[in-house]
Amino acid sequence: MKILAIHVDHISWKANRKAKFAEEVVQKEDEMTDCVVLFSSVEKLDENNPLKVIAGATHDVIHRLNQIKVNKVVIFPYAHLTSTLSTPVVALQVLKGLEESLKAHGLEVKRAPFGWYKEYDIKSTGHPLSELSMTICPYDGANCDFLCPYCSNPIKIKDVAGRVGTTPGACEEHIIE
Repeated sequence: MKILAIHVDHISWKANRKAKFAEEVVQKEDEMTDCVVLFSSVEKLDENNPLKVIAGATHDVIHRLNQIKVNKVVIFPYAHLTSTLSTPVVALQVLKGLEESLKAHGLEVKRAPFGWYKEYDIKSTGHPLSELSMTICPYDGANCDFLCPYCSNPIKIKDVAGRVGTTPGACEEHIIE
C-alpha cells in the first residue's frame, strides 16, 4: 500500500462521476479541517495479506499523527500512486478496514468515495512535517525502506507471476522461488 500523507488546514471534495468499480454512496460531498489526508493506493501484492496491510498502515498513521498532534484523518482513495493496483474488491476492503481501525483508536475519520472521479480543494499547512510518503509492506506490515519496494522480505515469484506492470528484475536480490 502506498500512502501520501499531507497535513492540511482544509480539504473538501465532491464525487462527480462513477468509474467502473464505484461503490454506492449517499454523501457525495464532504470536508474536514485541521486533519491529515491519506492519499491511498492499494497494490496488487497487498492482496496476499490485506489484514497485515491494514494493521501496518494503522500503526504508521497513528505514529505520524502523534508526531504532529492531530487526531483527524481523511482517507482519500488515489489510484495514481502505483502502477500495480489491487482488485477493486481488495482495495475497498483495505480502505474500509483502515477507516474502521483508525476509528477504533479514537480518531475522527472520513473516507472519500472509492471509484469516483472527484474534484477537491486542499490547503496544506506547509510546516516541515506536513508531508510524508509511506509504503506499507504486504509481508510484515511495516513501512518499507528505499532499497526494495517490499522491505527486507524477499518477493516470491508466485506473488508477481503473471501480474501486469510488475518488474521483479528491479530488485532481483530479493526474489526467491
